[in-house]
Amino acid sequence: MPRRSLLFSPGDSPDLMRKAPGAGADVICFDLEDAVAPDRKDEARVAVREVLADPAFDPGAEVCVRLTAESPATDLDGVLGDGPSDGSVRLDAVMLPKVEGADRVERVAALYTERGRDLAVFALVETAAGVLAAESIAAADATDALVFGAEDLAADVGATRTDEGTEVLYAREHVVLAASAVDVDALDTVYTEFSDETGLREDAAFARRLGYDGKLAIHPAQVEPITEAFTPDPEDVEWAERVLDARDEAEREGRAVFRVDDEMIDAPLIAQAERVLDRAPDADR
Repeated sequence: MPRRSLLFSPGDSPDLMRKAPGAGADVICFDLEDAVAPDRKDEARVAVREVLADPAFDPGAEVCVRLTAESPATDLDGVLGDGPSDGSVRLDAVMLPKVEGADRVERVAALYTERGRDLAVFALVETAAGVLAAESIAAADATDALVFGAEDLAADVGATRTDEGTEVLYAREHVVLAASAVDVDALDTVYTEFSDETGLREDAAFARRLGYDGKLAIHPAQVEPITEAFTPDPEDVEWAERVLDARDEAEREGRAVFRVDDEMIDAPLIAQAERVLDRAPDADR
């Protein structure tokens, strides 16, 4: 399933958590970190567990919880319980903030394994140390997606955020390269001006051109523009299907290079076609 859009929802607001799937994001992430005040963490853990354990909760999306940097074990106990899980709590993934090394991913993977779960890990890279360690973080066995956090990174290095984003461009590119090198998803940073749809669409389109698979959303209104930006156009899907059909025929005939629509197709374009179909939820392949 593609991860074009990930919507954060505050973990201490059951009403918003229950409404979150209605925005249509590919991933919904209940947040125990930034969205919850320190004195409300316990309350938020209980609220998240109650929503995820409710049989009526049917999100139709991948479900993630963002753990706190300080107490991931306490978060998991609060959400899953402190013993072997019976599977009643619907949870597919956890997001780890401020990851600066593969060892952090491995420690959290051990925690949820002890609780009888096998969860995907979204590793949030948002510090200078995290960016520099992005390759090893992406390569950790439990890492399923690398997530870029520009706002915290700028604060960490003392950069001034600008509309152009040149101050974080190197890091933004580095994260997507690290993810691509080991074939895990790369999710782009939030666009903080949630009322600026034009700016969001431009920023999401740029992230897609960089190679990102999806983008974070902090407001339900951001989900549709983000999802659209990372969904291939029908013409692109049709081209990709023609390329892969022609590839199959060429392979049967022992040819490595072939022609589609007066264009010579070789391995890089085949990889591009495969990527297009991976991002197209309704593609034939």
